[in-house]
Amino acid sequence: MAEKAQKLESYIWEGKDRKGNKSKGELNGSSLSLVKAQLRKQGIIPDKVKKKPKPLFGGSKKITPFDIAMLTRQLATMMKAGVPLVQSFDIVADGLENKGLQELVMSIRNDISSGTSFAGSLRKHPKHFDNLYCNLVDSGEKAGALEKMLDRIALYLEKTELLKKKVKKAMTYPAAIVVVAIIVTAILLVKVVPQFESLFQGFGAELPVFTQMVVRLSDWMQTWWFVVLIGIMGTIFLFKEAKRRSQKFSDFVDKYVLKLPVVGEILDKSAVAKFGRVLSTTFAAGVPLVDALDSVAGATGNAVYRDAIQRIKNDVSSGTQLQASMRQQDVFPVMAVQLTAIGEESGNLDEMLEKVAVHYEAVVDDMVDNLTALMEPMIMAVLGVLVGGLIIAMYLPIFQMGQVVG
Repeated sequence: MAEKAQKLESYIWEGKDRKGNKSKGELNGSSLSLVKAQLRKQGIIPDKVKKKPKPLFGGSKKITPFDIAMLTRQLATMMKAGVPLVQSFDIVADGLENKGLQELVMSIRNDISSGTSFAGSLRKHPKHFDNLYCNLVDSGEKAGALEKMLDRIALYLEKTELLKKKVKKAMTYPAAIVVVAIIVTAILLVKVVPQFESLFQGFGAELPVFTQMVVRLSDWMQTWWFVVLIGIMGTIFLFKEAKRRSQKFSDFVDKYVLKLPVVGEILDKSAVAKFGRVLSTTFAAGVPLVDALDSVAGATGNAVYRDAIQRIKNDVSSGTQLQASMRQQDVFPVMAVQLTAIGEESGNLDEMLEKVAVHYEAVVDDMVDNLTALMEPMIMAVLGVLVGGLIIAMYLPIFQMGQVVG
């Protein structure tokens, strides 16, 4: 049984070299005794060796899915060039600046060098390598085509992360408009309107209804702004917690978010793109269709498609064709169903599913670009209405007084 990989730590040391000169430096090792032994091999007599203190703020960077995609691409490239797997990990680790990722790479490398399979070593880190990733690596190892499989996984991860980035951009843009509008309005109500209010007090005449409404809103904001701020932050926090803790609520949100104008359509098409990308990758890797559908269900990122794919899996298990079951679900676009049907009839299902992924990834890309172009004038219009409305409310009494004087 393979020994558990030891975590590398950074040690700082002080000592003397063979000539008696004082020297100091930093060295990575799995234990204090091994670091001292390594220093002695280098001809250094260590006086002080201790663990490098971790910074109070901002220790090692978080390992992101993009980091995993880049790691996979580097391993695939080196293995294609004929570099052995263990040596590939050594080369990758030397070039990493993210200490957390470096430790992860060395941990996997140590596991493999001690006899554990690549897939087995990855399964010890489920936070960074999901079942789909591990199963694909396992298939590649068993088939003797690990470098090809790593290349396919890298492509899948790169495309998936790019798609996520586009969808995130589509979701954050409308939110940015709302946030900017709220901040600008709040500043005007709390800082600008009170200046006019003190001016109006000397008029001695009744203010217009619109101005009175804005003044009252300003007074309320000055008194209760902290309640509004806490309320907004509390609502966001409760929404996130409810979505994380309640599967029913999360499914409810997933269902109705697809009905939103523009953004809902982007999320819908991105789910279809993920379906095509994951299923083509797993099916081409030799994973049976029924098992592949299990992986796809969780990867689409939406409960509506997850449930539909689970129903498809049950249909396929009982002998129904994939395209026939997809048509029955009434969530997949006609083009996706037709390409799947062509793939089943021609025996090139993985190629046709990849075409589905490529097509709908391009559709999402175009829709996000169009949304961005549409939102820019919308931001100006919303801010113009808010700022312009408040300015009109403040100047109405001045205009009325001018008319009376005239």
